[in-house]
Amino acid sequence: MPLTGTGDTVAAAAAAGHAAAAFNIIQIEHAEAVITGAEAANAPVILQISENAVRYHGALAPLARAALAAGERAGVPVSVHLDHVTDPALVGEAVELGLHSVMFDASTLDYADNVKATADVVARCHAARVWVEAELGEVGGKDGVHAPGVRTDPVEAAAYVAATGVDALAVAVGTSHAMLTRDAELDYGLIGALRRAVPVPLVLHGSSGVSDPGLVEAVGRGMTKINISTHLNNAFTAAVRDHLAAHPATVDPRRYLGAGRAAVATEVTRLLGILRQDRQDRPA
Repeated sequence: MPLTGTGDTVAAAAAAGHAAAAFNIIQIEHAEAVITGAEAANAPVILQISENAVRYHGALAPLARAALAAGERAGVPVSVHLDHVTDPALVGEAVELGLHSVMFDASTLDYADNVKATADVVARCHAARVWVEAELGEVGGKDGVHAPGVRTDPVEAAAYVAATGVDALAVAVGTSHAMLTRDAELDYGLIGALRRAVPVPLVLHGSSGVSDPGLVEAVGRGMTKINISTHLNNAFTAAVRDHLAAHPATVDPRRYLGAGRAAVATEVTRLLGILRQDRQDRPA
């Protein structure tokens, strides 16, 4: 099946009243697992490559090209997204490689500098028909997700979108990256207020820390793109540990990586079923 633009996948999810699922990948087994899980759910999916993953591999091209090639062979729509990039040069490389979207993260800058840097990236990417996500607020800020001032302000968010021209906005509503437990306390009232104020899709980062019911509620209140990474790494690593414990003589990486890949595929299918439930209209 031909690769699909991230913007098309997100727009279709919004029109259908559910969420687009975006799963981070670190190696080819992750990409294969996510696609296999999406095919079992008969659902489109977004493969995300973070700047940290690029740093791990030493370059974007090898993993990005592998993800694009895997997506081309998929039986469901697949798009490839560069996640949490802070280096504009890496954005340019993603555009040249043919990635469908980028998430440019200037959230650590003050507001004016964030707007300027993001608007510059948006102009370059839109010229190449590449969809752009940005962030306002601190997802898992240095002083904690519930510290004063780290949440995204709806009025400021609307002004930010107008000033930068971004296609989607990641917002800080109580999640944190790399959570190993699923007990994040989301501010659902704030999600509703942001949905009413912001004219582009809202993105939930740090979704690994959100329970299944919490994900359903977040989507119901207005989140349209849901990013998940650590939760899948948990599933992958647990399956590898179990395999090696049961088969201590194993030396062929395909054996234990295959177990990890199968575990991730199963969890992707399950999560897609949750995220693609019809949105419930609830009071914010």
